[in-house]
Amino acid sequence: MDAASVVFTIGGMQITSTVVTTWGLMLLFALGCRLATHRLSVDQPGLLQTALEGSVLSIKAAIDGVLPGRDDMLLPFIGTLWLFVAAANLTGLVPGLHSPTADLSTTAALAFIVFLSVHWFGIRSAGPKAYLGHYLTPSPVLLPFHLLGELSRTLALAVRLFGNIMSLEMAALLVLLVAGLLVPVPVLMLHIIEALVQAYIFGTLALIYIAGGMQSREAADSRQTQPTSDKKGSAP
Repeated sequence: MDAASVVFTIGGMQITSTVVTTWGLMLLFALGCRLATHRLSVDQPGLLQTALEGSVLSIKAAIDGVLPGRDDMLLPFIGTLWLFVAAANLTGLVPGLHSPTADLSTTAALAFIVFLSVHWFGIRSAGPKAYLGHYLTPSPVLLPFHLLGELSRTLALAVRLFGNIMSLEMAALLVLLVAGLLVPVPVLMLHIIEALVQAYIFGTLALIYIAGGMQSREAADSRQTQPTSDKKGSAP
């Protein structure tokens, strides 16, 4: 079955297997979160709760390494992005299913969400004036180049994930067709490792882009304090 084959139609709108698989992943995440957080305990945490807390702390530490002190703000988005992309990449291991991220429409949607989140967190952190003003620095002439850079990195983010996952699935399929069932375990292990690595890279790039947008506040503050420091230096 093709990764974008039509499964059914609703009111003339074609629903592909990519959309169905994505809906299934969202449903599994919703049910899993509900079941995992149904009985939380502070005094006697279970094994599952301990594993979940360890995962959350690891994600917070990774975010804090890029943006210190902003882990609580970015945890819901970056954590969800990491987990969803990892699960989507691994879906191709299920017989009869294809990874949603092997479809360019899915990776383009994810990259567009990252594109919007960069501006959302940037405006939320620095304010509309300071954030939008950094596109005009050091000169308004560079505005088209700033906008072109935003669009090009968003396109690269979508194409990179799509190309890697699609090539990974094709390579695994070719190896299995040539070698049969003689080397299934190494191929599966390679698929798992590569899928997790690509999810980590995608989330890390999103985090770096968001960090760049949020740093416009620090740039604005430095421009505001520069005249003050010059005056102090020139005072007798």
